[in-house]
Amino acid sequence: MDIEALNAIAVKMVTPGQGILAADESTGTIKKRFDSINVESTESKRRDWREMLFRTDKAMQDHISGVILYDETIRQRAADGTSLVDLINAQDSIPGIKVDAGTTPLAGRPGETITQGLDGLRERLAEYYELGARFAKWRAVIEISPPEQMVKRTPSRGAIKANNQALARYAALCQEANIVPIVEPEVLMGGHHSVERCHEVTEIVLNSLFTELYEQGVKLEGTILKPNMVVAGKKCPTQPSIEEVATRTIKVLKDTVPSSVPGIAFLSGGQDNEVATAHLDMINKIGNFTWNITYSYGRALQQSALFAWKGDEKNYDAAQKAFNHRARMNGLASKGEWDAKLENA
Repeated sequence: MDIEALNAIAVKMVTPGQGILAADESTGTIKKRFDSINVESTESKRRDWREMLFRTDKAMQDHISGVILYDETIRQRAADGTSLVDLINAQDSIPGIKVDAGTTPLAGRPGETITQGLDGLRERLAEYYELGARFAKWRAVIEISPPEQMVKRTPSRGAIKANNQALARYAALCQEANIVPIVEPEVLMGGHHSVERCHEVTEIVLNSLFTELYEQGVKLEGTILKPNMVVAGKKCPTQPSIEEVATRTIKVLKDTVPSSVPGIAFLSGGQDNEVATAHLDMINKIGNFTWNITYSYGRALQQSALFAWKGDEKNYDAAQKAFNHRARMNGLASKGEWDAKLENA
């Protein structure tokens, strides 16, 4: 393990004004995205879509520090034969790879899940390093049950511990392979829960995570944290203000995240594009924390470009313009310099 090299990569990934593009949708997930624009999800279409993003010079060079890839994508070549990894490197961005194998029901914990993918991970990481990956991502999923489910209220401590143990084991294997681990314990925002309940659960999850990382010997200065923001569930009748989300999110981070972590790159978690940007901006406007705080967005960076593209190469310029815009807005937000007026400027 070269911890100095890992730290240098991690620091670059959270450069102020830049963030991480999550282009790691599984084949099933990207099919759903393509279905929304009535485009068949073939390997060549998936390649064309991602190649278009990676060739968007302004966005990639100015606002995208790293790109999370899927197993298919890290092996693909552009239409002219250039590997997609080389396209990313040419933009001074860092290629990364999603290495988890998705979730499965957690035995003994009805309604809860555990993320798979540890079997054979050491060997896969060695291969991904040779293919050009310098960071990786593993996502754990934590769901908050509705208020009426008090008997088997989730998440359980057992599920939290099991998922964080897996995250820590993954992170240790990454660092052994000289790959920076992004650790992503996502508290889902799709439920009925209040912002107070999200605050409570997120704090428990992050405290547990850093205990497990310590016990597995993970060097925090060579990691990136990818958490959820503290928000109310989408079905909650009372939604917090942007200021409350930012204040609560900062409070949780200060109470749980060691200062040796180089940076925090938030997931959007299904928030509307501009809302995710506004929350990130307010967090950085308030400031007064030790980490660089930025974004690691997928849909919130790509959705407007996807609808502009529509699977047609004649819409290439319009799609790149849309991607440029969202990358610039989030780049500004990562420095606390975004303003809603800029959205339509």
